[in-house]
Amino acid sequence: MTLRTLRVIATGGTFDKHYDEIAGKLTFAASHLQKVITRSRITAPIELEELPLLDSLDMQDIDRRRVLASCTHAEEEGIIIIHGTDTMQETAAVLGAANLARTIVVTGAMIPYEIANSDALFNFGFACGVAQCLPHGVYVAMNGKVFGWDKVQKNRVAGVFESV
Repeated sequence: MTLRTLRVIATGGTFDKHYDEIAGKLTFAASHLQKVITRSRITAPIELEELPLLDSLDMQDIDRRRVLASCTHAEEEGIIIIHGTDTMQETAAVLGAANLARTIVVTGAMIPYEIANSDALFNFGFACGVAQCLPHGVYVAMNGKVFGWDKVQKNRVAGVFESV
């Protein structure tokens, strides 16, 4: 199998939050993704694109159109979108409706990358792997499971994604 060049699009979400010890809250600063890419030791070529980092609850239609434009103009067939978990299905729906000739995998984290026991690194590596194997389409990949963009929901009580 030939490795696809991957485009990683950072949009923010819990994955990329930093703990501000002075304010005692999670905020955004620079993206963690360059460190994540290096640490994951993925050998497929990766292009990193950083969009404005947002909590997904703050994402608006214009932000989703920006993500769609990045995917539409990408040269790469495999795209991983780092996204907040609260509204990733909404962004995935916009991408799914566009029916692009790409494999787009939306992933994120329940615990920020820089916090102990984060799921961010695993979810990132998993998403990169499946983005190279799955047929064109839009998927959500979280915690070792892959879902079609229109067949997934976040179970907020259990803190997991599940099939609809």
